[in-house]
This record gives sequence, structure tokens and C-alpha cells, in this order.
Amino acid sequence: MRREIKPLPRFLCTCRVSKHRLFTWINAPTLPDSATFAFARSDDLFFGVLHSRYHEVWSLAQGTQLREKESGFRYTPSTCFETFPFPPGVLDAADPLPDGLAAIAEAARELNELREGWLNPPDWTEEEVLTFPGTVGGPWDRYIDPVTIADRGAFQVGTVRYPRLVHRDEACAAKVKKRTLTNLYNERPAWLAACHAKLDAAVADAYGWPCDLSDEEILERLLALNLAAAKE
Repeated sequence: MRREIKPLPRFLCTCRVSKHRLFTWINAPTLPDSATFAFARSDDLFFGVLHSRYHEVWSLAQGTQLREKESGFRYTPSTCFETFPFPPGVLDAADPLPDGLAAIAEAARELNELREGWLNPPDWTEEEVLTFPGTVGGPWDRYIDPVTIADRGAFQVGTVRYPRLVHRDEACAAKVKKRTLTNLYNERPAWLAACHAKLDAAVADAYGWPCDLSDEEILERLLALNLAAAKE
């Protein structure tokens, strides 16, 4: 995992167990633990398909239910992810993306930007740059100022300049504390529902399907693609 995510500017992560199937971007040098799953991809297209209704319906059917639905369900890579049939061309897509796949990436990017703006409103947060020594090739390598690098025996060391968001004051910190993705999806405001509707429509188009399919119809079609891939 460390080897695969190290060169990426960001990677995708989801909780092993959650009420809502949420995928979020994580930046280095953060490392996920055993309560989460990491995906070594950094593109909006991949994020968009996994966060679509089609993957959620599939993973709900393939995952493990907890005591009751409100408690959440368990996402397992072997049944929820490895068996999921992606739309044609997604896994090996390269820039520039064709129009159909570019629409998924655009919708996913919009969803992420709006969510991040809700989680950390600009009026309540500000950027702070931490500076400290870091070893070239180490976990903070990408944040090292190249003009500060100097030899230190067998190592090269430079000044890390790590930007992070902090709260403007204690009042802002108290308000931001209540803004979690779980709370957002519990409320599911109109703007969030509209973002997901746009994303789902783009993913449906990539499959060549109508966007008004029921959950049962989605499962039937995904299973057909799964069986076809297994036969090949």
C-alpha cells in the first residue's frame, strides 16, 4: 500500500463500516489504518464511478449488513469492489478523456469541491504553513522546498513547507466540529442531491443505460456484466 500510494498526489479512501458509503480524498503523508480501505488512484473519474448510485447499490447487495440498516454495512474489497463491473474504458482511461467519461470526472470534481467547501467554509478557516526539517525521499518529500536542500552526511535534508487548514478562532472550531460527512448525508440538502443526480446520470450514460432504473434493474444489469466478464 505504501509503495502504491507514495507517488500519488492523493488517494481515495472509504471506511470499512459506515452508514453511508462515502469516498474521500486523502493526501500524503497520511496513512490509512485497518478501519479503512485505500484505493491507489488519484483521478476524478475513478472517484465518480465509485461514488455513484450504481456502485453503492452493488456494494450494498454484496457487502455485509450490521444489526440494522441504520447502523451501517461492511464494505469488503473481495465482494464489493473486485466483482464490480466498471463502465467500459474507465479503468484504463487516459487524458484527454472522451466526452462521456469526462462528464463523470467533472461531476465528481464538482461534488468534492462543494463538499469540501461545506466541511471547511472559507469564512471559518485559513491556511497555515508549517515549516520543519525533512529528509529527501522521506514521507514529507513532496513538501520540501528544493532551494533549501543540503547534504547531511548520508542524507539530504531540506525545509518542509506543509500547508494545512486551521480554524480562525474557537467559535469557528466549534461550528466546524459539527460539519462531518455523516451529518451532511443524514441531512442530504438539495445541492448535495443535485450533485449526486448529475453524477449518476453521467455514469448511467457511460454504461449506456437510462438513468431512471430501479435498484433491482441496476443489480440485474450489473450482474449480467459481471457474469460476462467472468466468462471471458
